[in-house]
Amino acid sequence: MNKKKLFAGLSLAAMLLGSMVMGVQAAETEAQTTEAETQETEASEGDVWVRSYLTGKLVPESIGRTIPIAVMINNISDALPQSGISNAAIVYEAPVEGAITRLMAIMEDYQDVERIGSVRSCREYYVYFAREFEAIYMHYGHAVYATGVLNLADTVRLSGMADYDLVYDGEGDVTYYRSDDFSSPHNVFTNYSLIQAGIEYKGISTDYSEEYIENDGHYQFADDDVIITLDDGVDALTVKPGYSYNYPSFEYDAETGKYTRYQLGSEQIDYLTGKALTYDNILIQYCSWTKWDDNGYLDINVYAGGEGVYITHGKAIPVTWSKDGADLNNAYADANFGVTHYYNLDGEEITINQGKTWVCIVLNSSKDSVTIGDLTGAELAEMAEAELAEAAETTETE
Repeated sequence: MNKKKLFAGLSLAAMLLGSMVMGVQAAETEAQTTEAETQETEASEGDVWVRSYLTGKLVPESIGRTIPIAVMINNISDALPQSGISNAAIVYEAPVEGAITRLMAIMEDYQDVERIGSVRSCREYYVYFAREFEAIYMHYGHAVYATGVLNLADTVRLSGMADYDLVYDGEGDVTYYRSDDFSSPHNVFTNYSLIQAGIEYKGISTDYSEEYIENDGHYQFADDDVIITLDDGVDALTVKPGYSYNYPSFEYDAETGKYTRYQLGSEQIDYLTGKALTYDNILIQYCSWTKWDDNGYLDINVYAGGEGVYITHGKAIPVTWSKDGADLNNAYADANFGVTHYYNLDGEEITINQGKTWVCIVLNSSKDSVTIGDLTGAELAEMAEAELAEAAETTETE
């Protein structure tokens, strides 16, 4: 049974369209055309525009070629709603101790945001995510197990405080503040001017490296007039990553082509705008893990490679992920901080839609808790394994 036959039984649309796994449908929507025309007009009037490494869209050079920030964001009920999170081009969500999740918001366009936060403490795996985007990592405190990676000379960060032998220059005094509308410890915030003060205080360069620019950033994005539709994928109108504290989900809106984020029983909104968070792409990345100690601190391996799922426009496909040259014997090897690549079952690096992306880091032992349409994450992974095995058998007999 080949790939088309396998997924056809799950999706009538896939059977009818019968296109490749990473089916790319050229579709110029009116909204996309208008946006592209507007950008071209503004660029022709003297502004220099470039492709964002975070969204694939055209943005002013001052935004798109200045390294982003990667802010640790509180995600428990007492800290909701978060401020400024809608300006994040990419959000990482991962479990921490106590079954809660913590978010990391990667932003390049935040100059007009009144405040960002609340900002919370670091767990070591988030540093890897921040560094693969060459972002300035922002945190207020950290777990003891993160001290080593935070103290690396090439970890660029703005810390809010010193603890657990962290090398600290006092930049927290100029970068963060406490508000009076949330209770401590959920009331630490920052904003553009304070971040710039912290950058100047520490003498941080805000330029991307030549290597990052030469490699054209992180993701492979679709062209302006192309929409990735995953026609041969499984239905994914509702996606639940399976976290047990906040019970989040993503609901697909066919009219907008975006997913709306829900958690704790309602839409997740931005405090500043009052509007729900929406995303064009969802990536689920399964990671191996152990526990650091009996207190529940997690040691999540985010460089060893593994399985995952790419979701967009109401469809999902299984993927694998890896880092070039990852070194399993040295957690701090340079390659382990490099870009994470995602591949379809044919071994081709995937192209994702332009726009915002939410990345769910899920423990590889929790695939049964993930729901993608009518399938669990484990069922989708089993289908992928069966397909790969069949492909290998076919190759051997040819």
